[in-house]
Amino acid sequence: MGKKEIVYVVSDSVGETAEFVVKAVATQFNGGSIDIRRNSYVEDVEDIEDVLILARQHNHSIVAYTIVIPHLKEYMDRRAAEEGIVAVDLLNPLMNAFEQKFEKPPNQQPGLMRKLDDDYFRKIEAIEFAVKYDDGRDPRGIIRSDIVLIGVSRTSKTPLSMYLAHKRYKVANVPLVPEVKPPEELFNVPRSKCVGLIISPDKLNEIRKERLKALGLTSQANYASFERILEELDYAEKIMKRVGCPVINVSNKAVEETASQILDILKSERSFT
Repeated sequence: MGKKEIVYVVSDSVGETAEFVVKAVATQFNGGSIDIRRNSYVEDVEDIEDVLILARQHNHSIVAYTIVIPHLKEYMDRRAAEEGIVAVDLLNPLMNAFEQKFEKPPNQQPGLMRKLDDDYFRKIEAIEFAVKYDDGRDPRGIIRSDIVLIGVSRTSKTPLSMYLAHKRYKVANVPLVPEVKPPEELFNVPRSKCVGLIISPDKLNEIRKERLKALGLTSQANYASFERILEELDYAEKIMKRVGCPVINVSNKAVEETASQILDILKSERSFT
């Protein structure tokens, strides 16, 4: 039985991309039965030399690398050629094609893919946070959040939470209802991360009537009555004053517009804290 082939995966970042490509190719040969030895975060020529010494000792070996730092790539190519070692650059052909076609030079910074992955996972985490702490379900989210939204029902708290979550902000929202005492956590968070949402009585009446209609309920329900709406808005205003948070009127505003205003206000608030 022949010796098992070895592929040394070398990268100035984690090396996941190179390993994935090597595994994909290896499946086309003997079912992918190879020995992959990953060498991550190479940062000087000594690291590359160590890999080449090992590769030279094994005739059944290949070096597959994703190195974007120019002087390290040049060193790898030169020394591999001198030692008669097969070293394959997995990125350069495509990078050259990008550079020629789009007429832009590469950043030549290792780890940018990892940064994109981290950004993606932060977004997912923020979305999961917004779902978990929507509508005041768990007051512990108030303390852990980046932004806390408070307001009466139908002031776009949930859509705003989800929109901001896609921008990687962890958002908790708390409904203000006269019959329900607000959680104490609400009065213990910095005002710099809390925003109150208000709306005109007429607009709220219109929205709530449409909501009742969608649910198949009568528009005469107390939920949509002017008396109830005025009571709720008055109560919400008192809570917002007690919290001391900035307030935004969401009447006739798109979610994107309100979200932009929220971020502008919080940036301004935090610059003074």
